Order: sequence, then C-alpha cells, then structure tokens
Amino acid sequence: MIRYIDHKKMGRGIHSWLDSHFHFSFADYYNPDNINFGALRVINDDLVKPGKGFDVHPHENMEIISYVIDGELTHGDSMGNKESLTRGQVQYMSAGTGVWHSEHNLGNEMLRFLQIWIIPDGQGYGPNYGDYRFKFEDRIGRWLPIATWTQAGDSEAPIKIHQDVNVYASVVKAGEGLGFPVNRGRQAYMVLIEGEAEIAGEQLTARDAVEITEEDVTVRAAQDSHLLVIEMAKD
Repeated sequence: MIRYIDHKKMGRGIHSWLDSHFHFSFADYYNPDNINFGALRVINDDLVKPGKGFDVHPHENMEIISYVIDGELTHGDSMGNKESLTRGQVQYMSAGTGVWHSEHNLGNEMLRFLQIWIIPDGQGYGPNYGDYRFKFEDRIGRWLPIATWTQAGDSEAPIKIHQDVNVYASVVKAGEGLGFPVNRGRQAYMVLIEGEAEIAGEQLTARDAVEITEEDVTVRAAQDSHLLVIEMAKD
C-alpha cells in the first residue's frame, strides 16, 4: 500500500525566524488522523534564519535525529556537548530520562534541516548524543545507512537508536533509478528532500513524501533527487 503526501497540504509553522513544514501533528498544527506513522512521531522540515534558533528546552523519552540539508546547525546540551554540522551530516540525541538542548543557526546562510522524532521501544534510557560527518558522495546511487536499532545485528549504520527503525539517505542522479524494498511486516516513510522524481508511478517534487507499507518501490529521478527514508516495523 502506498499513500502520497503533498507538501503543500502539510501543516505549517511560519514565524519571523522559522518556517516549518510539519509532516505530522506538531505545535499549533493538529490533525487527529495524522499523529504519527508507526514509531515515527515527527518530521519537521525547518528553515532557520542566520543568528536564530531553538533556545534551551527539555526533552525526555524520545529518539531525535537531525539531518542537515543546507547551512550550519550548532547543537548544545546539558551533557556538555557542543558541535556544528553542515550539509549531509547527522546528529542523534536520545533524550531518555531527560536532557536540555539548543539548536541554532550561527552561520551566515539559511539553515535547512529535518528534525525527526522516533518513539523509543522503552522508557528510562540514559541520555546520549552523537554526530556523524558522512561524506555526501557516499549516498550517491545507493541507500547510505544512517541509523538502526540497538538490537539489530550486522549493520553499517553508525547511529544506534532505541527502536526497530532503519534510516537511510540517497541521491539518485537525473535519469537514473533506485529501488527500495519494504518487506512483509514492515513500512517506510520516504521524503523527497530535493529534486523531482517519480516514486511508484507518482510524480513528486521537493518536500513531498510517501508512506509505503509492505511494497517495494522504485525512485526514478527527473532531476538529481536527494531522499531520506525511515523504515520500521509495521504499525
């Protein structure tokens, strides 16, 4: 089963310093039919102006992944971490029993990043942080493993999260195709971050998404297309 999500119909949060597309209910956008997709609770596509950002605030019992698309994201937290990441790089924070953090754009250009929240498989884990500076070219023409379950066996993914979820990124060059299998008992949420592509026969543009359940799909790029997919146990 496949369901397409047009970014023009997503929730939206527009402020003087922040422009967000909400894939799921968040902040002032509430849709009782669009709370989550399995363990995937939040994907916010955030544009943050230079010198602005999310000041220190708390989280608990949530797995949070930030995927930088453009600009520079600077993270700070109550565990003493402070790091800055750029295009194609990823940070992970397990809020666990509780953590305070901030996310800012301290650069001179607009910051765009995906903020992803995943419901953990249990509560009370110790807080944790990590970041990974993936080479952008390593995702061209393939699904680059970004994150996987802590209980998973052999996996190239360096980020381990507390949920049966796998996260991949790819760039499919114009005129090329790339398949993605979604096996029995599994589902996936695929975001077309940049570009234009046909996915399972439907034309998508940047920021559109696809919910896929127990069905293999193929991405056929009309333009160079940058994608992220979150694959998980079926809801």
